[in-house]
Amino acid sequence: MRDKFTFWFITGHLWIQFIMLGSMLLNTFMVYPNIFYDIPHSFEVGLTFMEVASPHTYFPPIGLMSILTGFLAFLFVWPYKKERLWVGVSMFMIILEGAASIIFEWPRNEIMFIEGASVHSVEFLKQTAREFLVVHGFRVLCNVAGSIFIFVGLLKYYRHQISTN
Repeated sequence: MRDKFTFWFITGHLWIQFIMLGSMLLNTFMVYPNIFYDIPHSFEVGLTFMEVASPHTYFPPIGLMSILTGFLAFLFVWPYKKERLWVGVSMFMIILEGAASIIFEWPRNEIMFIEGASVHSVEFLKQTAREFLVVHGFRVLCNVAGSIFIFVGLLKYYRHQISTN
């Protein structure tokens, strides 16, 4: 019975992780080019567009789900040493991505979208946007790596189960 739970927790984490990765890629290639093309005017347009829902309303809950499912997958895969390593590294990458978001991006969001041009110069806002995009690139790489590691962990777990049955 534990093996079934382990398989489903790893699969669930992979599923959430792929949703997270796809969402980040959507932001990277569709949303952010529109938000950062004409600073500070594009910030105002972006805020108008994101009046009902925004990345701020979406990413914290899905990030929390990724961390919770990853923790459960790690807990259940613990008896399997090789598989545990892959799931653990995936969790590390996801936690690193979340920490980068909270520490670096959330304060820059406030500078760009809450305080904006009424408080800061256009040059400062452009510099803040460049910093935001660099950290975003790091976050995307963390998500790609986390997704790859959990996928390999699932494959290794599945192979282990096939070979022992």
